[in-house]
Amino acid sequence: MPKLRVGILCGGQSSEHEISCISAGGIMGAIDRDRFEPVLIGITRAGTWVLLDQAAKLEIIDGKLPEIDPSLPVITADIHGFSVNGDPLNLDLVFPILHGPYGEDGTIQGMCEVAGIRYVGSGVLASAVAMDKSFAKPIFASHGLQVADGTVLVSGEWSAQQIAHLSYPLFVKPARSGSSRGTSKVKSFDTLLKAIEYAFEYDTKILVESAINGREIECAVLEIAGTPHASPVGEIKILGNHEFYDFEAKYLDDATEVVFPQDLPAGVEAQIQAAAMLAFKALGCEGLARVDFFYTDQGEIIINELNTMPGFTPTSMYPKLWSRGGRTYSEIISALIDAALIRSAHVTR
Repeated sequence: MPKLRVGILCGGQSSEHEISCISAGGIMGAIDRDRFEPVLIGITRAGTWVLLDQAAKLEIIDGKLPEIDPSLPVITADIHGFSVNGDPLNLDLVFPILHGPYGEDGTIQGMCEVAGIRYVGSGVLASAVAMDKSFAKPIFASHGLQVADGTVLVSGEWSAQQIAHLSYPLFVKPARSGSSRGTSKVKSFDTLLKAIEYAFEYDTKILVESAINGREIECAVLEIAGTPHASPVGEIKILGNHEFYDFEAKYLDDATEVVFPQDLPAGVEAQIQAAAMLAFKALGCEGLARVDFFYTDQGEIIINELNTMPGFTPTSMYPKLWSRGGRTYSEIISALIDAALIRSAHVTR
C-alpha cells in the first residue's frame, strides 16, 4: 500500500513563527514513516512558501529559536494545490502546524477547503472563533461555562471607562494571539496604559480581564474515529520569578513544570474534562484542542481559552497530557491524520 504524502506546514507570519517551527521538527521526528511520507513546507515571515529539507534543524540551538530560510526553493500554493517549478507535490493531506494569525485562524483552512485538500484540525469557522477570544468567550458563557470578567478594547476607539468596573490585578492580552505574546499582568492603574499599548503591538483588538486567583489546569481533546476524547488533566507550575505563564517561562527559561494533580477534590477532574469536551463542541472543533482552565479555592472552574492548534513539540503540554492518557507522540500524530482523512467535507459542492 503506498504511503500517504503529508505536507507538514510550519512557520508563518504570526508572532508564533518559531514555535510552529519547533512543533514541526517534533512531528518530523515522530511521524510513522511506515504509513506516511512527510513533506516539510515552510512559510517565511514575509509569507513566501518554501520547500525544506527533510533534515532541517527546527529546534532551539544555544538559545536561538529557529525560523524559515527565505532562500529555499519557492512553492506555488494556490487553489490548484502545491508545486515547485511546476512540479506538483501531490500531497494527500496537510498538517498545518501553524500557531496564531494566518494559520490557526481559519485562513489556511479556507485555502485547503477551496483547493479540495484534506487537513488536520478544526475547520474555518471553529478556527477563526477560537482564535479570537472576544468571540469565543460569549459562546463559552452561552453554553454554561464560567469565564473571567473582562472587556474588549479596539485600537483608536476605547476609553478608560470601559475598564473602570474591573478590579486589579488585570491581565491585558491581544484578542488574537497566542503563546502569551503581548500579554501583561497589571497590578495598578500606573502601568495599565503601557500594557495596553504593548498588547496593541500584536493586535488591533485586545482583552482586559480581571486576574483569576486559581490553579492553571489544562485538558487536551483528541478526536479518534470521529469521536472526541478528553485527556487526564495537568497543572502548570510556574517556577522562578515569572508573574505568570508568559512566553519566556513557556519556551526559553525552563521555568515551568507540568504536574498531574492528585489533590483535586473527588470529581473535579471529571468536571474539567467534561467542560473541555463542552468547549470543544460549543465551537464546533475537530481533530484536537487544548483547553485551559483556572480552578479556584472556591471550587470554581473558569475557562481561559481553547487552542485549536496548541504547541506540539515533544515536550509541549498537549502530548504530555496524552502521554499520561496512554498515547505516544507518534500515536497522536497518526490519530490526527486518520481523523482528517475520514471526516466529510465542510461545504457541499
